[in-house]
Amino acid sequence: MRIKQISVSGLFGIFDHVIPLNMDERITIIHGPNGFGKTAILRILNSFFDSRYTELRAIPFRKFRIEFDDSISVEIINNIENLQKPKNKIFFNFYKHDLKTDSFALKRVNYRDEREVFLSFSSDDLIPVKEQLYPTKLMNLSMEKSRYLEDYLQGFYSLSSSNFKSQEEPDWLGELRSNIHIRLIESQRLLNFIPKHSSRQSAETPSILSTVSAYSDEIAKLMQDKFKEYGTISQSLDRTFPVRVVKQQPSTDLTDEQLRHQLNELEATRSRLIEVGLLDKDEDTEFQIQPQDIDESTKNALSVYVQDVEKKLSVFAEIASKIDLLRKIINNKFAYSYKEINFSKEKGFVVTTNYDSSLSNSKTLLPTDLSSGEQHELVLLYELLFKVQPNSLVLIDEPELSLHVGWQVQFLKDLQDITQLADLNILMATHSPDIIQDRWDLTVELKGPQK
Repeated sequence: MRIKQISVSGLFGIFDHVIPLNMDERITIIHGPNGFGKTAILRILNSFFDSRYTELRAIPFRKFRIEFDDSISVEIINNIENLQKPKNKIFFNFYKHDLKTDSFALKRVNYRDEREVFLSFSSDDLIPVKEQLYPTKLMNLSMEKSRYLEDYLQGFYSLSSSNFKSQEEPDWLGELRSNIHIRLIESQRLLNFIPKHSSRQSAETPSILSTVSAYSDEIAKLMQDKFKEYGTISQSLDRTFPVRVVKQQPSTDLTDEQLRHQLNELEATRSRLIEVGLLDKDEDTEFQIQPQDIDESTKNALSVYVQDVEKKLSVFAEIASKIDLLRKIINNKFAYSYKEINFSKEKGFVVTTNYDSSLSNSKTLLPTDLSSGEQHELVLLYELLFKVQPNSLVLIDEPELSLHVGWQVQFLKDLQDITQLADLNILMATHSPDIIQDRWDLTVELKGPQK
């Protein structure tokens, strides 16, 4: 089940947009002038599937329609009373073959309670205020503070969504959300908001952590978990290896040449896993089998050995492919600044510099030492590969942020490689013609009303 088209009417009281998704190549790019609603469309779609009703109410629109490839569609009707105040009632209408079969109304929220929850995420040096949520006290902020405010607000939405999801929902809505998986990668990607009472935060208010640091810790944990799984399978197979060798029936179909090929393939796989940091280098595992060394009993034992090692190493297949592709893409870009990234079970991202400088003897960099553009690229590609389940629709807002033109030109090609490996669908909003290149066939232009 996939989304084939989305449309919105009365967005900001002005715009009507229809966006058919590219079902074949699975990448759709929306573009248009600032203020035409590219980001708002992504956020409405994400808010619906993630039950972020606080955010859904904060975006002014009349109707939002989602059409699926199995003749099902959903309309979100926003009976807005005032574009500046979110005291609106929202209906979800469910259609099969263009016939409405059910309607579900969200309860009105208590505006004061919603605002109080919102303000509970504030800190002394930052007053989170936004026109839709607190229209009487919109602050005159500098550009820098306004940007930081937007970053904080986006984190607030992700933390507070559960506060407004107590209403019982119809079965069809639950089924839709179980079949359609959405992931929004926002323009604010470099800050990671940690809820209060989490393992990394003991204070009453949420904290902010560099996303690249959080993902470095996360990939290390993923690698450790896979290594533990590898160890468990290894112990089980090694314990029964002698018995299985004795019971193994001689195979007349397996030639000496085929056996040597299988052994060489295993060593190539092992070398690749060592290269991406999933296995430790062990010189004792490398050996050569000479033709005269293989008799029938040896062949019998080696055939069992090959089967066992294939089972052990298969644990790493998926994560190794993803790390390998991420490493290849990132290092192709980092080469311009004399940097290189590798991966470690202990440290996660291991960034080194190949540039000799008299100003520093350090060859190892912290992930946070990377430039803004380098962090944006690493975080975005990591999310695509490791944070999204297969067959999801990934919403990417402004992938060009902080990226050099050369990196923008390469982005779509890298994205196609990732979507093929990770089995993803993409809906992307951009201002950059360098991202699009010559693939205008993948684009949908958002236009204003006829004058």
